[in-house]
This record gives sequence, structure tokens and C-alpha cells, in this order.
Amino acid sequence: MRTRLIAAIALSCAALMAQADESRLSIELNKFEPGEAGGCRAFFLFRNQTDNSFEEFEMSLAILDKDGVIDRLLSIDAAPLPVQRTTLKLFEIPEIECSGISEILLHDLPACKPQNSDPVDCFPLLALDSKTAANLAQ
Repeated sequence: MRTRLIAAIALSCAALMAQADESRLSIELNKFEPGEAGGCRAFFLFRNQTDNSFEEFEMSLAILDKDGVIDRLLSIDAAPLPVQRTTLKLFEIPEIECSGISEILLHDLPACKPQNSDPVDCFPLLALDSKTAANLAQ
């Protein structure tokens, strides 16, 4: 009896975690390439698995150099983010080579507004990942 109860609880928890993962807004730092004038071009994939399209989505990023020191702050507008879609966005990070970036810190979301709705706190929806040598964190 006790084993069945534990198994049922474990299955319920697994189902809730799977459901939470399905309603995520994933941001992946997918690739770096040399940009203009010695800068770095960053390719981000936004996978909007929520039930909302976002008409406003602005990120404030801190770019950390290879020593882990904040090099600059960068504000980027990634909107629109259509519902149940993956969107590619490219952003220029000026005056720093890609190899000089150790981490990109998402430290604020000044704008996160679903279409036809009031702004919301999107941090609980986010899942961050990086396929580059630089970490993407919050």
C-alpha cells in the first residue's frame, strides 16, 4: 500500500514537472560569430511554449569578459515572440570579441507583455541554455 502511494505521488510530481516544462519560454544562446568592427554577433533561439504571444519582450543583459568582470550592459528587444513558435534573433555586441565573453547575465526584463494583456513577470517562465562557450544565466 505504501509503495503504491509513493509511486502515485512520484507520477503526479513527474506529470506536474512535465506540464511546467511544456509552458516554458526557453532562451538559448545558440551561436557566436564575429560581428562588425571587432564585435560579436550573438544568435538567440526563443522557444515560446507558453499559451501567449508576447508583443513586448525586452532583456537587459550584462556581458562579462573572460575574467568574469562586467564589460558592458546591453538592452535588446526580442519581440514579437509568437505563441508555440521558435524564433531566431541576432544581436550585435559591440567592441568585444566573442572569445572575450565568458557569460551573459540576464539581470532584468524591463518589458514582458503578452498580446492583448497587461505586463507580467516572465522570470518564472524562463529556461536558459547556451550552446556556446559562454554561459547564459539569470
